[in-house]
Amino acid sequence: MLERLHLYLDLIRWNRPAGWLLLLWPSLTALWVAAGGFPGWLLLGIFVLGTILMRSAGCCVNDVADREFDRHVKRTANRPVTSGRISAREALLVGALLALCAFGLVLLTNTTTVSWSFAALAVSLIYPYAKRHVSMPQAVLGVAFSFGIPMAYAAVRAQVPLQAWALLLGNLFWVLAYDTEYAMVDRDDDLKIGMKTSAITLGRWDVSAIMMFYGVFLGSWWWLLAEVPRSPWLVVSWVLALAQVLWHFSLIRERTREGCFKAFRLNHWLGATVFAGVALAYSF
Repeated sequence: MLERLHLYLDLIRWNRPAGWLLLLWPSLTALWVAAGGFPGWLLLGIFVLGTILMRSAGCCVNDVADREFDRHVKRTANRPVTSGRISAREALLVGALLALCAFGLVLLTNTTTVSWSFAALAVSLIYPYAKRHVSMPQAVLGVAFSFGIPMAYAAVRAQVPLQAWALLLGNLFWVLAYDTEYAMVDRDDDLKIGMKTSAITLGRWDVSAIMMFYGVFLGSWWWLLAEVPRSPWLVVSWVLALAQVLWHFSLIRERTREGCFKAFRLNHWLGATVFAGVALAYSF
């Protein structure tokens, strides 16, 4: 039983929280902006737990969809489904249970949020298969990983204004930046097996494009969050975020596996910095 539990934890990447943190920070930032400050403990708990559950469910679906490809990639060959330690059916059952728990949390909000949760689920299910047909599947992931933004507005205001969709679009560029860094790690393996990724599509312009993606994200969010008090905290957070972007450039410019993977793994600190600046701007 304990061995099975360890397999399930490995399946949902429990020891690698960077994935759900990348989902969490934009959602929390939107929650604070939609509420004009602290949104309350109930909504905070719903979004934190819901993010962890949905990211974990997404890992289950992704591993089943990619099991034939993952066996040819050094980094993923030993995943539980790919290695046969967990069957595809069992992984999907675990994912369905986690998604059902997340839906239970959504039911504690309002009908608008419940309605949009079905769209969020649909995008999450589409992404694993986009890698076979779309030259920039990271854009599909960008929508999936940004859907917490309109969900946050729906939970607070019972409607999704244009600002929420604009923030989603801006956040999509951040996802393009960090997931292209991630794709650069597996580029050689992906070329052999015919997988489509932004790192392959962008080719020698990958590093330049990533820097542009970061710039669009930070620039658009600074403009779209004009209602957030322009306190020193907000300014400092953006300066620190830009400093991290420059650091990422130093990590990925040589295109080494180690440097690109490190840049990807540490991206959640950039999201945390932006969130901290917004939260502190409303508090002081």
